[in-house]
Amino acid sequence: MISPWLGRCVEALSNAQRVEFSSASAAGPVCGRPLTPCQARSRTLSFMQIRPTRSFVRLAAALALGASVLSGCVVGEGDTRHLQPLPAKLVAQMSAKGMTQADPIFVRIYKKESELEVWKRDRSGSYALLKTYPMCRWSGQLGPKKQEGDRQAPEGFYTVTADLMNPRSQFYLSFNLGYPNTLERSLGYSGSALMVHGACTSAGCFAMTDDGVTEIFGLAREAFASGQASFQVQALPFRMTPENMARYRGNANIAYWRNLKEGVDHFDATRQPPRLAACGGRYVFNVNGDTSSFDPAGPCPAYEVEPAVQSLVSARNARDEARVAEFVSAGVPATSFAYADGGMHPRFRNLLRTMGPERMQAMVSGKIAISRPEAALKDPFDGDAPAEPATTGSLGTD
Repeated sequence: MISPWLGRCVEALSNAQRVEFSSASAAGPVCGRPLTPCQARSRTLSFMQIRPTRSFVRLAAALALGASVLSGCVVGEGDTRHLQPLPAKLVAQMSAKGMTQADPIFVRIYKKESELEVWKRDRSGSYALLKTYPMCRWSGQLGPKKQEGDRQAPEGFYTVTADLMNPRSQFYLSFNLGYPNTLERSLGYSGSALMVHGACTSAGCFAMTDDGVTEIFGLAREAFASGQASFQVQALPFRMTPENMARYRGNANIAYWRNLKEGVDHFDATRQPPRLAACGGRYVFNVNGDTSSFDPAGPCPAYEVEPAVQSLVSARNARDEARVAEFVSAGVPATSFAYADGGMHPRFRNLLRTMGPERMQAMVSGKIAISRPEAALKDPFDGDAPAEPATTGSLGTD
């Protein structure tokens, strides 16, 4: 008897159209550039609804190949990179922290530190940090992305659904952040195809190397397969510590960053991804009741936040503001550093210095060249960053 899932696959192959939980196929969009007509039409079949057993891998690869041929964009036969099981060591780390592969995920990205964190809900029902991944490349400056082609990597709050996952990315594997979000569109910001992907090249994306994105993609795949409808990504300029807020107090983006810090505080205080809405040109968090009538560009209506949550967040913010004032009084200077073009985690910068771009490329990104390696070596914070609390997990993908 044919399974419902296989029936949908066969039907999709017959009709050459997308089915539930599908993803952009073939090469996918170039980082920071719109989809081509071929990429927009072509979609691969489900990769999340069934665990990647050996027989399923063979079946999914064959079906994905057939769908791509029918849509006019051929991918490599037997390409199952998106179905690689999670490493045993990572699964053991989950178990030690009271997590399973099925538990929902939450992601944070920090530009200045060039790190991506994956959090998971544990058996207590709260989210805890699973692992911190070093970022190989991001581009632009600290600050939000505002227009197509500005090379800026985005900053804000994004909701990633299964249809934004791309198992056929030209940058190995990727997921689209969904930029511009509702607030960004209301502000007139433009841009498309802003991704977290493999390789070590960026024109507005966050490049995690092929090995790094394989784990991150796999964690998302397992969460989606187990029923998570979407996961939140908080893309931030830096760790929102009191010292950093003091150092960047003179930056033109400080008002926006303080709004981002509100969302950070909501998560840190509750250990739950905050519910997102926007009004008055800013994000609002954990609003009680329906927010569908909120206009991102219009004034905020009267709204309430759960008193217990508001109390936790307010206490945290007051404590941090007092620490900011202490740093300013102690003479912490206002930072005015600028990047040549984005950053790179020190681990990869050391490799770049030691190996050179061609040899390092072969190690971390295959055929994709490292973007602007000379700029990556000019990170103004390299070797000069202030000490910050050790809030991350172990670095790397081992």
